[in-house]
Amino acid sequence: MKELKDTQNERDDRQLPIDRVGVKGLRFPVEVRDKDESVQRTIATVALAVDLPEHYKGTHMSRFVEALNAHGSCLDVRSMAGLPRELLERLDAGKAHVEFEFPFFRSKAAPVTGKPGLLDYEVRFEVEASKGGGLDFVVTVMVPVATLCPCSKEISDRGAHNQRGIVTYSVRSREPIWIEDLIELVERSASCELYSLLKRPDEKAVTERAYDNPVFVEDLVRNVASRSNSHDDITWYRVEAENFESIHNHQAYAVIEKHVEKPAS
Repeated sequence: MKELKDTQNERDDRQLPIDRVGVKGLRFPVEVRDKDESVQRTIATVALAVDLPEHYKGTHMSRFVEALNAHGSCLDVRSMAGLPRELLERLDAGKAHVEFEFPFFRSKAAPVTGKPGLLDYEVRFEVEASKGGGLDFVVTVMVPVATLCPCSKEISDRGAHNQRGIVTYSVRSREPIWIEDLIELVERSASCELYSLLKRPDEKAVTERAYDNPVFVEDLVRNVASRSNSHDDITWYRVEAENFESIHNHQAYAVIEKHVEKPAS
C-alpha cells in the first residue's frame, strides 16, 4: 500500500499549544459495579482528549477511538481509569483527559406502601493523567430533589410553594466512594427525595415530609457541604444546586466549592 502523507505531524508555526484536543460525543457500553455487588450495564457518552504541543499541526483522532475499542465491547470502571495513560502513550502527549457520562438506575421503595420503582440519575467520571504524575479522578452525580421554600411557608396562611431541583455534586476522595452513597448524601440534604412510583399514602408522606423540612437553595448547598466536610474520605467537592421555581419564570441557583483538609491516616 502506498504510504499516505501524515498531515497531523506537520509543523505549525503559530506558537500556540492546545490544552485539550480529541473526540467527544462517542457512545460506548460500560459496566458499573453498584453497592449491592451486582453489575449494572449502561451506555456512556464519552469524551477523550490530550494536550497538543505548539509545534504539531494536529493530533491523530483515530487513535482515540482505537484506544477505546481496544478494551472490547464493554469497559468497566477499573479499565476506564487506565485509559488516559494509554492515550499518553498512543499520542505521545503530556496530559490526557477521559470523561464518561452515563445514566445510573436505582430501585427505590415508596416510603409507605413500599412499592418499588426505578429512578435514574446522571453520573460522570472524569480521569486525568500526566506523564510522570498520578491520576486525578473526579466523580459527579446529578441528583433530582424536592425543595420547599421556607419564606413561602412562613408568610402563607395555607401551604407553601415547592419545586423540583437538580444538585450537581462532584468529589475527589482518598478512597473510592459508592455512587449510591453520594446520591444519598445529597438526598438527605433536601426537603425530600424523589421517587418514580407513589401511591396516595406515599404522596401524602412525601408532601408532609417536604413541608416539615423547608430549605432554600442556599440551605441545600450548605447541607451538602457540611456533610462533605464531615466525610472521612472526601478531599475536595463542588456542589451546585438549581431549583426550577414553581412561582417564578427563572431558576434559583447556589454553589460551594472547597478543598477539605484531612488528617493523615
